[in-house]
Parts: sequence; structure tokens; C-alpha cells
Amino acid sequence: MRLTVVGNPANRRVALFTRAVRAAGLPAPAVLPWADVLTGAVPPPAGALVRVDSPGEDPHVDRLLRRSATVARHGELIGLADAYAGLVAGLDRVAAGGAELLNPPADVAVLCDKRRCHAVLSAAGVPVPGALPPVDGYAALREAMAAAGWGRVFVKPAHGSSAAGVLALAVGPRGVRADTTVEPTPDGLFNSLRVRRHTDEATIAAIVDRLAPDGLHVERWLPKAGLRDRVVDVRVLVVAGRPTHAVVRAARGPLTNLHLGNARGDLAELRAAAGPAGWSAAMETCERVAACFAGSLHVGVDLMFLTGWRRHAVAEVNAFGDLLPGVLTDGRDGYAEQVHALTSGRWRRWRAGVAACAA
Repeated sequence: MRLTVVGNPANRRVALFTRAVRAAGLPAPAVLPWADVLTGAVPPPAGALVRVDSPGEDPHVDRLLRRSATVARHGELIGLADAYAGLVAGLDRVAAGGAELLNPPADVAVLCDKRRCHAVLSAAGVPVPGALPPVDGYAALREAMAAAGWGRVFVKPAHGSSAAGVLALAVGPRGVRADTTVEPTPDGLFNSLRVRRHTDEATIAAIVDRLAPDGLHVERWLPKAGLRDRVVDVRVLVVAGRPTHAVVRAARGPLTNLHLGNARGDLAELRAAAGPAGWSAAMETCERVAACFAGSLHVGVDLMFLTGWRRHAVAEVNAFGDLLPGVLTDGRDGYAEQVHALTSGRWRRWRAGVAACAA
């Protein structure tokens, strides 16, 4: 078995996957840089087995995805819809030579559009938060919230990741507040690693109105369960249809992403709080999520237990959600687990089983 990785060569994702491949006794994968894909490189040939990794964290690649002559300023939220279109076009180029992709373009295209992903999950009966109809700005958002009777929502860029551009918006008798990583300036919006709270409605409206042209997905803000003095959710890595690795994300605010300074929680404590039946039901939900994207070797599911621990819901599903450093199951990290699923044949058996059930 010889693998190819489409990625940014200097990125640790590529390095960690390469290490897992070599540890399994396989030849190091060939690396096809995203920059080359986006500037016309010959795609991998028919018969090749290709992993496509995230194109993020590279300003030059971001510029190519957006088809822009200018590099975005550090942290700038710009051209999210253009970057998504560039990603989809790039994936199609990778697949054009007939190679077999471990994360097919059709799956990634849905996973990287929160509106489409939510619709797929909802149609499959996966528990997800309610969503508002499309809104094109702050005024429409407030009207839709009032019509739904919702006082709290998450406003998410349709093509964002890592909480970039997300607002946890609450409207009540005391006014409006939004917790977000967005820092507005006169000439743009910037994502930072510091969550801030905006209470000036004009500022909040300006942020939403600036993000709206690239597409918004608005979900009801469901009350997450807590442990000790923090709210928690779980990133669950599902490999070949099986939940294999999990990380608890614990925060004092509504945004739980670990890169925002939040803590890794105690998985055993969370499982005890959920109880055996609750945890089992949540893992069955993760399996159902994976079955919606049965062409993909892995998906990363953001799962939340709700206050009281009796219910759970899926907040998001990530196409590139397998970077879980230091998390081991049976001595394997997430990358080694994927390589094992390939070399053992488990991935192909799972795909065949899902296809048979669908038929």
C-alpha cells in the first residue's frame, strides 16, 4: 500500500500522519502540496490512495484558495465563501486522475458547509440544534429569532472553522450580548485567540452584517451540561464508522475550542456523569453521523450533552477533525488508528456494510 497526502508540507498534520504510516511499516507517503494542486499540478493517478488534509494555516495557500492577489492580514476574516469554493475545486482536481480519496470531495463539500451538513444530519434523524432559515444580516437575524421565540443562538459563518467568526448571541430584557473571538476594526474583521464580550448592539450588528455576505448558519443555543465550574462538550473521532478517540473540552464560556485557552476535561468523569446508557447512546449517534459520510475514513464529531445529562446533540462535524495530540486508544493515536483501519481492511468492510444497508 502506497499513500499520497495532499497537504501543506510544513504542517504538523502531515508530519504526524507520515509518522503513523512509517510506524506501520509502510513507505512514507508522497506529499502533494496544496499550493501545487491549486496551481495546476498533475493529480495522483488512478489506483493511488490519497488522504486530503486541511489546507489551513498557510497564508499563501489561503490566497490561492480565494483566488486573490493579496494575502490576508494575520487573523483577518475575509473571503470565506471564496476559500470554500477554492477548496471544492481543488478537491475535484485531486480526484480528476481517478485516485481513490480517503475523504471524497462530495463528503468534504458538505462537511465544510455548516448549512448543508446540518440538513444532512437532520434528514438522517441525528439530534442537532434547531436552525433558523437563511438570514442576510442582523436585522433579518433578529426577526427570525423573534419569530422562532429564541433568545439565544450561535451565529456561525457557513464555511468557518475553529470558532473563527462565531458569535454566541443572547438577547434579553437587559439588552444584547455576544461572546466571540471577532475583533472588529474600521477596515475589517479579525479573529483572535481571546474571547471577548460585546454588549453594544451597533457593534454586534456590524459584525453580523460584515459576515453575512459569505453565508451564515444560525442554530439555537442549547444549554450544555457542566462539570465542576465549566461547561463541557466532546470531540469524538470516528474512524471507519467506529468512535475511537474522544477529548473533553471544558470552558467557562460558550466557546469550548481548546486553542482558545480552554482545558481538556476528564473523560472518565464525563462518562460517569452521562451514565453507561447515555454514553452508549451518544456513541451510537456518532456512528450514525459517520454513516452519513461513508466515503470518508474519518470524521470529527462535536458532541454536547445537555443540562441534566439525559439528552445529547451534535453541534458540528469536521472533515479535518483528527488532530488530537497525545490522545491514545489501545496505544494508537488518531492517525495510527486510521492507518490501522486501512491496513486491516476495516475501512473497506465498513464502507461495504454501510452501502449494503443503504441498498
